[in-house]
Amino acid sequence: QVQLVESGGGLVQAGGSLRLSCAASGSTLSANANGWYRQAPGKQREFVAVISGGGITRYADSVKGRFTISRDNAKNTAYLQMNSLKPEDTAVYYCNAQYSGISYWGRGMEVTVPS
Repeated sequence: QVQLVESGGGLVQAGGSLRLSCAASGSTLSANANGWYRQAPGKQREFVAVISGGGITRYADSVKGRFTISRDNAKNTAYLQMNSLKPEDTAVYYCNAQYSGISYWGRGMEVTVPS
């Protein structure tokens, strides 16, 4: 059973940066894809970024140019570098990993950017 543990969330002032991490355990293989999603208060969960096993990335328009997704296969860890944070980035961030067609989710962590 794959488990994902997120870290790196917290409170940061507008314009600041945070680096989120998502460490996977329970599999000897690297994920087929890693992704990040977020859910703001009162809103549905939305896509933020994804990276394939081959390193191809895709971003939501709202974070393009500010966020960077990456992965370290040796550590079974995915990252989300978030720069130039805005109050509208405030949300619970969830990491996702795809292993052989099965989707796994982390428990989520808060990122707060006060206005």
